[in-house]
Amino acid sequence: MPTALSSTDDAAAGASAGRTAGGRARLAAALAEARRATADVGYLVRFRAGAVPRRRAYPVVAATTALTVLAATLPAYAPGARTSERAFSVLLLLPTAWAGFLLLALLAAVASGGGRELVPRDQAAPHPVSPVTDHLGALLMAPLNTAWLVQAWVLLGATAYALGPTWLPLAQVVLLLWIATATALAQAVAWGVEALRRGPRGVAVTRVAVGLLAAGAVALQVGGRLDDLLDRVPTLPLVLAAASVDPGPGLRVAVTLAVEVLLLALAVVAGAWPARAAARRVPHDESRAETGRRTVRPSPRSDLAAVLRLDRASVWRAVPMRRGTAVLAIAPGLIALAGGLRWEVLTVLPGLVASGGALLFGVNVWCLDGRGALWRESLPVSPRVQFASRAWVLGEWLLGAAAVTLLLASLRAGTPTAAELSALLCTWVVVTVQVVASSMQWSRLRPFAVDLRSARATPAPPVVMVGYSARLALATTVTGLLFGTLGRLGAWWLPVVFAVPLLLFAARRLARSWQAWCDPVDRARVVAAVSA
Repeated sequence: MPTALSSTDDAAAGASAGRTAGGRARLAAALAEARRATADVGYLVRFRAGAVPRRRAYPVVAATTALTVLAATLPAYAPGARTSERAFSVLLLLPTAWAGFLLLALLAAVASGGGRELVPRDQAAPHPVSPVTDHLGALLMAPLNTAWLVQAWVLLGATAYALGPTWLPLAQVVLLLWIATATALAQAVAWGVEALRRGPRGVAVTRVAVGLLAAGAVALQVGGRLDDLLDRVPTLPLVLAAASVDPGPGLRVAVTLAVEVLLLALAVVAGAWPARAAARRVPHDESRAETGRRTVRPSPRSDLAAVLRLDRASVWRAVPMRRGTAVLAIAPGLIALAGGLRWEVLTVLPGLVASGGALLFGVNVWCLDGRGALWRESLPVSPRVQFASRAWVLGEWLLGAAAVTLLLASLRAGTPTAAELSALLCTWVVVTVQVVASSMQWSRLRPFAVDLRSARATPAPPVVMVGYSARLALATTVTGLLFGTLGRLGAWWLPVVFAVPLLLFAARRLARSWQAWCDPVDRARVVAAVSA
């Protein structure tokens, strides 16, 4: 993928002249490159949008816009908005919630190696995509993520409920500018982390830094100083400015808006430098996966064991899966640990982790093979065995990630009752089977060719990913809330009784996909798509 301008390009020539003519020429060269990158982003957006059917994109855009407007306005007119004790409690938590958005955006950007690609690497290879263009494109791709959207909707709704309808549009403008600024700041820091990771001993340095940060967070929590730290988050002045518009907008709001716009511009510009540095370095994780040495192991005793070995290696050696699963497994558990969530609330976590894990590769599970899908089809192995192996590997991957989350969350949850433990275990199993069944069906119906060697790759186009994530989030959240309610009733057998029909329904859906995969015509369509 070319990331540098040619010697005949005007911007490159300007940069060369800038090194000899002084700061004014360097500034002119930087402005020329910025204009070129902005124009290139427009071309790439139109190129990417041209591949999306409009009849599918328009409903998604309309629904997202409608949900955003409703989330930003309806809570302001709910009973008790702004005047109740509950609204005051929400107002007290807003600074922490606004800061939490920055933290989660940072984790997502770092895990994806600098943000999602506007155009996949293999498709962008013939085009002169500069690092600045790549950086701006990743910023545009950030909102096309259900986790980002849900967090934004929650913040909009909480702010509306806490402040009420008076001067609500201006308060929401303060929040929207903060969301954009936090996204840009997270993107800039993520590029810096990626440049560090690609440097000499960068992987080891990054892991040590992450370990030290985690240890520091645990020390703050154990020492009881985490609450004091949260009371001094830098988002407090922003929330005070948004709340001060109630008697009428004044100087504080104007200054806050100006500062946010300035920070947003600086973050967007600052992200270009580490993006250039990262583009000049080879990603160690990807090169190690492609050039590493593999120890020869004994031959497996059955076809299923052989295919399982292949599928597990495909998942484990893919960079996006390793990073994404680590974030999914650890981040929710640490948040639950810090918040001291009780057992009746933990039933939501397995669905959250399972949905996120499926979005890493499960919704297009056959894309892991790439061009190797043609070779796999030539193996003397039954298609039923191939399907069973892929579904099994996806299921054990999701179960393992959710197990880590629940283990961390349970450290401060106290001693569960038999009903609470039964509800949590049933939720863990049911949502995993539901997600596996949905993923295997979608993988067969809508396959895409994706190069998952890059840490920034996604298994499907952005609009499709938004639809998948919304459906998974809705199904798993409802299931988690159902079992959470059953756990409060005190009977351990009630969750088991409700889990049986849900498991049978998901198993029936999975069996249908299994039978359809055995059709050679349908299977050939999938293989042709993922190996293109």
